[in-house]
Amino acid sequence: MNRFIAWLPDRVDGRIRLFAWLSFIAETMIIATGGAVRLTGSGLGCPTWPTCTADSLIPTEELTYHSLIEFGNRMMTGVVGIIALVLFVLVWRIRTERRDLFVLTFVIGAGVVAQAIVGGITVWTGLNPFIVGFHYLSSLLLVCVSAAILARLDAVPGARELAVPRWYAALAHSTTAVLFVSIVFGVLTTGSGPHSGDADAGRTGFDSEFLEHVHAWPGYAVFVLTVALVAAAWRLRLPTLRWSIALLAVELVQIAVGLYQARNGLPPLAVGVHMVLAALTAAAMTIVVLRLKRPVTADRPVEASVGA
Repeated sequence: MNRFIAWLPDRVDGRIRLFAWLSFIAETMIIATGGAVRLTGSGLGCPTWPTCTADSLIPTEELTYHSLIEFGNRMMTGVVGIIALVLFVLVWRIRTERRDLFVLTFVIGAGVVAQAIVGGITVWTGLNPFIVGFHYLSSLLLVCVSAAILARLDAVPGARELAVPRWYAALAHSTTAVLFVSIVFGVLTTGSGPHSGDADAGRTGFDSEFLEHVHAWPGYAVFVLTVALVAAAWRLRLPTLRWSIALLAVELVQIAVGLYQARNGLPPLAVGVHMVLAALTAAAMTIVVLRLKRPVTADRPVEASVGA
């Protein structure tokens, strides 16, 4: 055991970086595979959980390709879980000095377990659209946590202070709130649309065409607010500039895909891309928010902050 502990990293090294990136990629990919399950009507391809059928852990010959798609997504959960466990173990030795990474990796691991249980509940409830929507939102949250881990790899531990004017921080947090509203209404829109995951699955009963417009309004508001974030960061040379530009770029692609899918009858591939882009947008927003602060140094006391 002592030999194993000694083998673990005593600082953020290449092993931690590798599995941090693998975690982010896997968390994003499971949104893509989960979207494939829903958009191909494979949500009940494995009609029971945790086994695929009442008598078999894996798909049987009597089942269809829907079973393979659904089972593949379940296997992806295992991959995500293994990566999360390895990452958690890798930061164990530095858990005291890098408590931030330790807590974030624990959240990822616990979140994967919780997600597997929620996935089972979605099957048990016959793909209840509200539970399916919650399943997506929680998956998106784990993508954000994975992005936070990447952003914190080179961070200096200790107290932090604002690195931007207070009004800019308020603008960034407001953008985050509006983005959350847009994503929630996007989930509700999908839950009332044609892609239920199974022909017999229920719908929310809401007017999907109306919700499309309600979803778009905060989406455009996020775009306008992000333009303001980029312009201010450019003008004031703030540390959020690079990631606010990345956020704006993802939003432009997201808007283009959203308009395309709305005007072409919601083709499944476009809807799936839209789902993944929403997760990437939230991840970029997470990093922008983390860039609002900087470590406190000896010549800058903790009370000091950038003024309004």
